[in-house]
Amino acid sequence: MKNGVINLKTENLLSQVETVRADLNMNPLGVPESVTKAIADNMSQLSVYPDHTTKKLKEAISAYSGAKTDDIIVGGSSYEFVKILCEFTSPKKAILITPGAQNYEKLLSMNGCEIIYYSTPEEEDFTLDIADFISKLSEDIDIIFISNPNGTTSQIIDAESLEFIAKICDGNNITMVVDEEYMDFVDDLESNSAIPLTSEYENVIVLRNTTKFFAVPGLRLAYMITSNPVLKKTLEITGLPFAIGKLVEAAGVAMFTDEKYIAESRELIKTERNLVYSALSTHKSIKLYKPAANFILIRILRDAISAGDVVDYCMPKGLYIRSCADIGGLDNKYIRFCFMNPKQDDLLVNTVLEIV
Repeated sequence: MKNGVINLKTENLLSQVETVRADLNMNPLGVPESVTKAIADNMSQLSVYPDHTTKKLKEAISAYSGAKTDDIIVGGSSYEFVKILCEFTSPKKAILITPGAQNYEKLLSMNGCEIIYYSTPEEEDFTLDIADFISKLSEDIDIIFISNPNGTTSQIIDAESLEFIAKICDGNNITMVVDEEYMDFVDDLESNSAIPLTSEYENVIVLRNTTKFFAVPGLRLAYMITSNPVLKKTLEITGLPFAIGKLVEAAGVAMFTDEKYIAESRELIKTERNLVYSALSTHKSIKLYKPAANFILIRILRDAISAGDVVDYCMPKGLYIRSCADIGGLDNKYIRFCFMNPKQDDLLVNTVLEIV
């Protein structure tokens, strides 16, 4: 988009865009060149056992995220870490916020954990009522999961509120897991992240992965941050001695130190987020929920149009967007798509507005 004005006809854009996967919430810049180069340069390392300490990678993650090197644990995915946490904490009762990313329901249920869903109301734009939420945090709760920014609504909980929740959890012996899958896209992420809380509260655990921001779902690299000495010792003894291979480690070091790619990605998403929101905000047939991450949630206000209708209308044009009809707390009036490059965002906005 340019200056918030849609000035290109959809017909002219079709020849320039084949398939736009705006449903995947991944960085439109694609895989960093530094990553592909690192993998190519380290092919000879395939015959070498990986360094079980992953020292270089942890140092790169520490410099990038601000987490203490000794508090970083690397692995293949956040899902893998949650599986370990379920085994470590044996939770009997958990709280999940809805709507929100619910990737861990199956793991919790498989471990015999009762799941309590805390609903954020649409009338309040799905904003978490901190005072009401903490009133639910009693001693019979073992673990809570907070997706921040929210993996469905793209909204963020500020650091002050997170610390308030952390204190209550600490007092009730509740493990607080903050999934920061989309935090890399947030403005001023250093002051919004829960990573600083991990040094003060042993019950706070932060999860991050590289899939969305670095656009490497095929690489499988994630990291967990915790200062809990018992958990860290347990993982050292029984956990993930060779969790990732040499090529993944080399790629990880490359991506976390690629300052040019990181800066360009954040600037692109910040610009497109503002322009797309501005372009859509004047239309009375939809309701927007102000995004903090790299995607936007939209409610369709026209009775005759469903999320499925919009998805079906966009698909023949090579545009893939997400219907939220299957997400808890939402229905078939909600769609979601991520921000792409300027021309693709022009096409996305034009096409969506043609039907809604």
